[in-house]
Amino acid sequence: MTANGWLQIGVFFVLVLALAKPMGLYMAQVYERKKTWLDPVLGPVEKLLYKLTGVNPDEEMRWTQYGLAMLVFSCATMLLTYAVERLQHWIPLWNPQHLAAVEPYLAWSTAASFTTNTNWQAYVPETTMSYLTQAFGLATHNFWSAAVGMALAIAFIRGIARHESKTLGNFWVDLTRGTLWVLLPICIVYALALVSQGAIQNFKPYDTATLVEPQSVTTTGTDGKPVTTTVTTQTIAQGPLASQEAIKMLGTNGGGFMNANSSHPYENPTPLSNLMEMVSIFAIGGGLCLTLGKMTGSEKHGWAVFAAMSILWFAGVATCYWAESQPNPLLHGVDQHITQTGTATQSGGNMEGKEVRFGLANSALFATVTTDASCGAVNSMHDSFMPLGGMVPLANIMAGEIIFGGVGAGMYGMLIFVVVTVFIAGLMVGRTPEYLGKKIEAYDVQLSMLYLLIFPLIILGFAAVSALLPAGLSSISNKGPHGLSQILYAFTSAVGNNGSAFAGLNANTHWYLMTQGIAMLGGRFLMIVPMLAVAGNLATKKIAPPSLGTFPVNSTLFTVLLVGVILIVGALTFFPALSLGPILEHLLLRSGISFS
Repeated sequence: MTANGWLQIGVFFVLVLALAKPMGLYMAQVYERKKTWLDPVLGPVEKLLYKLTGVNPDEEMRWTQYGLAMLVFSCATMLLTYAVERLQHWIPLWNPQHLAAVEPYLAWSTAASFTTNTNWQAYVPETTMSYLTQAFGLATHNFWSAAVGMALAIAFIRGIARHESKTLGNFWVDLTRGTLWVLLPICIVYALALVSQGAIQNFKPYDTATLVEPQSVTTTGTDGKPVTTTVTTQTIAQGPLASQEAIKMLGTNGGGFMNANSSHPYENPTPLSNLMEMVSIFAIGGGLCLTLGKMTGSEKHGWAVFAAMSILWFAGVATCYWAESQPNPLLHGVDQHITQTGTATQSGGNMEGKEVRFGLANSALFATVTTDASCGAVNSMHDSFMPLGGMVPLANIMAGEIIFGGVGAGMYGMLIFVVVTVFIAGLMVGRTPEYLGKKIEAYDVQLSMLYLLIFPLIILGFAAVSALLPAGLSSISNKGPHGLSQILYAFTSAVGNNGSAFAGLNANTHWYLMTQGIAMLGGRFLMIVPMLAVAGNLATKKIAPPSLGTFPVNSTLFTVLLVGVILIVGALTFFPALSLGPILEHLLLRSGISFS
């Protein structure tokens, strides 16, 4: 670890902190339908959309209606994406490489993935998806799924802020305003900024370059014998990368236009673009903390939630950076420590799977940020991290996308933990728990616990079955604890709607395509229903004036207790699995034992 590395991490956090308040206050203005500077341009567009779709923007919905509208929209857009994938070979528009139709199992998994804001990719994008599929089928879903998550978070915040109300707002209005006022304007500017750094944006056919030195490639023939061929050219993929990169990061989607994702120089060309991409991942999640404070009338409570997220983020990045700075004990006779060369400090440690232009600090930071926020974009390969370094992204997702979180999903997930924390605090002082003047009752806690239990049930259930069946074991590239980590990471990423992977696992099999598609849908929609029920119940409650026994939710003590509850719930749920995976691998590695 170096001072320069810590400085870069510090600059990142300062930028996130600086953006939180203006972003949060702006989103509160948007969703409360107050005046913004974009109204003259976007107001007429919004009215036209409501007129064309028959939506009455003044008609509010109960939580059941809100949830049903969300499910109908998600189902319809998922079927649309599936159809575009399956029909891309028949659509001549934006398919200069004449790519074939996407195979049915893969099309199903990908449609489920992008609908749930997961963007798990069990394929090589530049050789599988046409420009039309990438831009219309997938990039549009990046907007839709992000806007849905933001709408759900706002619905929960309204449930906390309102009293004696039966409604949580209008889903169609929240979806429209999140897309038009928040995501689109920022992404237009953001995409142009990426282009200025060297990210490409075109619809050209792929280029072919002649290699300076011909390459010999050995493959296995149909008879099982090795076949060596000489390659003299290389195909260089093109495409509308900058626009998709912008929404993939801001919307915490994570699906790359290129297979190498944000380690590809077309998607992430410079250190500045790398910083912009990381900051944008946290921008909306951090801002929603202040939106919570503004809409509930307690800005200090918003900052307390922001502080809890920040503590968990820092613990993760510090652990990951430390782990990746350690030399690999299995590499004998190689100096992997930090050295001083003249005035420059050369960073040592584990550089496997990392871009030299980003180094250890930015690789560890990116891995932590993308898994904190349920983004899933990567600028290094998590499968190549040291065991404890790789455990950090895994543990981040296991927390339930609450550390600044997937756009919207992180906020409502954190608010579920807030409800549980307030309940525990009430038990500690022997009083009926209260949250911002509302009594937390058995119904609220039962639904909150249902939300928290669905998540590990799907992850551990599918991982256990996959670790026993030949169909699951056939996809791992490593034996021993690392192979278990690959399986565990795959389903944690799917259910957590993250989309990143321990890339050593081959997920393009019928078993993983089907099970992960189910896991993604369950991790998104099965958890939304109890969350909306809690929000709907909170909205109906009366406000009680604070008393001497009221537990303040805007204090340092609340932040510490909230962090403690999150860590205890996570440890009780997932520590046994982590012990058999990355922790055991770490101990074996230190003992000089590896698995071929």
